[in-house]
Amino acid sequence: MNYDLQEMIFTFIGGLGIFLFGIKYMGDGLQKTAGDRLRYILDKYTSNPFLGILAGIVVTVLIQSSSGTTVIVVGLVSAGLMNLRQAIGVVMGANIGTTITAFIIGFNVKEAALPAIALGAFLIFFFNKERIQYIGQIFFGFGALFYGLTLMGDGMAPLESSEWFRDLTVSMSDNPLLGVLVGTIFTVLVQSSSATIGILQELYSGGMIDIKAALPVLFGDNIGTTITAVLAALGASIAAKRTAAAHVIFNIVGTAIFLLALPLFSSFITWITGTLGLGPQMQIAFAHGTFNVVNTLIQCWFIAQIAWLVQKVVPGTDTTVDSKPRHLDQNILNQSSSLALNQAKMEVLRMGEFSKEALGKAHRYTQSHDKKDVSDAGQIEYAINHLNTEVTSYLVKVAAHDLSERESNDHSLLMHAVNDFERIGDHVENVIELVDFQIVNRIEFTAQAKKELDEMYVLTQKIVETAIKAVELDDVSLARQVLELEGKLDSLERSFRKHHVLRVNAGDCTGQAGMIFVDLLSNLERIGDHAVNITDLVLEQRSGTA
Repeated sequence: MNYDLQEMIFTFIGGLGIFLFGIKYMGDGLQKTAGDRLRYILDKYTSNPFLGILAGIVVTVLIQSSSGTTVIVVGLVSAGLMNLRQAIGVVMGANIGTTITAFIIGFNVKEAALPAIALGAFLIFFFNKERIQYIGQIFFGFGALFYGLTLMGDGMAPLESSEWFRDLTVSMSDNPLLGVLVGTIFTVLVQSSSATIGILQELYSGGMIDIKAALPVLFGDNIGTTITAVLAALGASIAAKRTAAAHVIFNIVGTAIFLLALPLFSSFITWITGTLGLGPQMQIAFAHGTFNVVNTLIQCWFIAQIAWLVQKVVPGTDTTVDSKPRHLDQNILNQSSSLALNQAKMEVLRMGEFSKEALGKAHRYTQSHDKKDVSDAGQIEYAINHLNTEVTSYLVKVAAHDLSERESNDHSLLMHAVNDFERIGDHVENVIELVDFQIVNRIEFTAQAKKELDEMYVLTQKIVETAIKAVELDDVSLARQVLELEGKLDSLERSFRKHHVLRVNAGDCTGQAGMIFVDLLSNLERIGDHAVNITDLVLEQRSGTA
């Protein structure tokens, strides 16, 4: 008996592990195949909450994870590319999109599991082209999903003759709230609603649970998956917490509505099953899909009210960065090249200000090791990258027009400045990664090294700030000042490197600390180089026209 119980448990948990791996691996393959289009879809096609619902469905179907969609949404909200109402629409759509796994299981193609795994492995190991390998991941994950499901079904088969399990299912039929609780707890434990719905499909198809007990468990699964988002948002931004809260409210309200209408919903599912000739697994999939679609149709009209409620539940102000271009007017392109260049210049200056702000965050993080600075810097870096794409695209369109010599010079300066400000952002990212490495490995700098780093940071920030002013005012004297300051920065870097060697030789500093210190100096010096690149163009062009 003990051996049978052990075999049952091991078969079930092994199957669950393979199932979860299959979902993730298939989702990763789909996501890699889609590339940056997922973020593009959420960025471009969420202008209103209803489009957001459609975008949420598409993206979640592609990545096979409503939690993954929520993570992307939180990033876009934090970056100022999406407001809370749009985010709630996407979350509603994600709930519908995640039901696709249940429908895939409903087709019951378990016999294809091992051939799919074999095909996936063949594509992964015998082809060098990345896209084919990603398709291999999709097939391998698909096969693993069904193979894991088969093992879970085999592991649960003995429950059919278990008296305590029969008593539990009878209790869930009589008390729907118990079913909701069981579904919620189990989803929290396995961290995947797709897995718990898959288990429910196996139990129902095996005759181990009836429809009256299965439906409340299904509702609980939907609540349980929101707890995952809540746990992930505990130490995150206000935007993340509000998005998670909206997800919880959406599913709890939906569950309350469907519990009140449970007899009617049960009758509908039984009727539609007979009408369409659905199998047991597809019956659960259909119930899951109906719950989420109807819940969305009911609550999508109250998105503004849900947004108001979550702002009350999660009070406070969040640090968001407005990543959207403010000045790139497409209509001006055909009217005046000069005005269009001026618009582009205003956005380039915004990129410069973002670069300066990110450098300040990196400086504070080096001093305080406060993760809030990392989060803020990450948002700023995303804004810089986004503006880089938008401004470059705008300037390419400007270049298609006839430009005067002065306009051509301005265009060249702005194109180079966009690239250099973006590179400054990349170096700031490098600095933060170096500090992360320092923290994780508990590497300490000497007091002298900290003082020298502060001096480098302050001077680098002054150089970037002066370079921004030089571009803004077309000021040759400020451009020359940047050159002088950068010369001083180079001198400091060389001097501080020598000091570092002396400290290492004296035993005051470890070799590992020295490597981090030198890399930090190097990144700050390169930021100064990019500032000089920007002002060099000001000097060349304005000196030439003087």
